Amino acid sequence: MQKDLITIGELAARTGLSPKALRLYGARGLLSPARVDPRTGFRRYGLAQVERARRIALLRATGMPLDRIAAVLDADGAEPVRLLDAYWREQESAHTARRDVVRYTRDVLNGGSPAMYEIAEREVPEQKVLFVQRHVTAAGLPGFLAEAGGSLFAHLRRAGAGLSGPLFAVYHGLVSEDSDGPVEVCAPTCDAVEPTERIGVRIEPAHREAYTALTKRQEGHPVMAAAHDAVGAWLAGHGHARGGSDREVYYPNWATAEPGEHVADVAVPFHPRPAAT
Repeated sequence: MQKDLITIGELAARTGLSPKALRLYGARGLLSPARVDPRTGFRRYGLAQVERARRIALLRATGMPLDRIAAVLDADGAEPVRLLDAYWREQESAHTARRDVVRYTRDVLNGGSPAMYEIAEREVPEQKVLFVQRHVTAAGLPGFLAEAGGSLFAHLRRAGAGLSGPLFAVYHGLVSEDSDGPVEVCAPTCDAVEPTERIGVRIEPAHREAYTALTKRQEGHPVMAAAHDAVGAWLAGHGHARGGSDREVYYPNWATAEPGEHVADVAVPFHPRPAAT
């Protein structure tokens, strides 16, 4: 009944959330009004929604994104606490990784040669790859990597084809909070696969590359950015010429690995410095 409903202003007063935030949560399906007047558009909320709004505010205070808040609120039993704990473990891991990046950056600013990343070399044979490319900033990168990987795997399954190596991403331009690449996600295959409107097929040439191996605890854009810098600095320090765009190689255990397990490489193709005569 109408007497059991409160206005958006009353809900804002009871929760401390602004009407703007409440409208946003409504648009995202987190806190839909119990009733909207079809003539005036005025929103009314049930009294039970005060508690839901309170929980949204608390979860936002932890930094949790809205889509993950929706999963917490819609879960039952002990699942909301488990989801919150999982999110916070990720944040603590990311904070630890950023601390390492700060240490690396401090060494660079002091004019030193950071030893945080061990650089190795390897030969990579020619391979055929399916690829999806998009301009994307750091904020949109995780979502694009997941979406592109899913599209490539689905296309391989439809073609009855398989992977011949780990998925990798080629960075044809800088990806940061301000720069948007572009990024190309590639799936190697030895099988016959046709391109589509969104998925291309090309030959990745054989090359020599410098790389550094990363563990699960080192995942995330800040650490990856420092690793890219370290490999580039190693190439410059040894007088080698870049032979292609930076790339990241993602191994199949990426999602299930323990913190110390090897899950990815940051690599750069290069042309070795000519031997002295």
